[in-house]
Amino acid sequence: MNNLKNIKLYLLDMDGTIYLDNELFDGTLDFLELVKKRGGRYIFLTNNSSKGVDKYIEKLASLGISSTSEDFVTSVDATVAYLKKKNHNKIYVLGTTSFKKQLSDEGLPITDRLEEGIDCLCMGFDTELSFKKLEDACILLRDDIEYIATNPDWVCPTWYGFVPDCGSVSQMIFNATGKKPKFIGKPEPDMAIMAMEKTGFKKEETAVMGDRLYTDIACGVNAGISTIFVLSGEGTMEDVRKSEIKPDYIMENIKQLYEKLK
Repeated sequence: MNNLKNIKLYLLDMDGTIYLDNELFDGTLDFLELVKKRGGRYIFLTNNSSKGVDKYIEKLASLGISSTSEDFVTSVDATVAYLKKKNHNKIYVLGTTSFKKQLSDEGLPITDRLEEGIDCLCMGFDTELSFKKLEDACILLRDDIEYIATNPDWVCPTWYGFVPDCGSVSQMIFNATGKKPKFIGKPEPDMAIMAMEKTGFKKEETAVMGDRLYTDIACGVNAGISTIFVLSGEGTMEDVRKSEIKPDYIMENIKQLYEKLK
């Protein structure tokens, strides 16, 4: 565990960490400004594959945060990097129109129809989910094809509570087929490593902050960097007590972290 004063690179989850739906948490702007003032850097790290970085840039702008594509590392980035190493013939994509476009723009051979030659099923957080997509997945998984998913999150936070995320949908498919995907995003260390490589900061200068123990904090643990757990989203102190995954720091919210650093 590194002293927070020594941290230069902050890997920030978004939903439940810096905002909830369209409400920016108090202290977020002050924190981001303080990081830059001290010569540090922040990267937004998200498992949400339902929309592209351009939409996140728009969303953050509407909340008063200026950003560029260089400020993000997403589970889609990690998924693309993984798939490019595999040389698949055809990839069935179960996800949003945005997710499919991101994979297609990277030159990957994707489809959203049942057809000959499919040797991989790739699933993202699908806010456009239909029964037909679930049925297609079950049909494809009768064969021995690769099966991956962008993230294992059970739920995605909203202003009214939670909605089922990719992990919950993959559990439904497991109940029907007995098959589970290889998850690509957090808690795997790849996204944190990609962010450090992008910015040039070392492990001892880096911390990940998020509201989920089993994704955000586990990602930091697996990457060998400091971890900051915030109680402004999905996770609770009861989760900390029950989990084997222990964060280095626990904060009520991003404002408390700002106050400590200030």
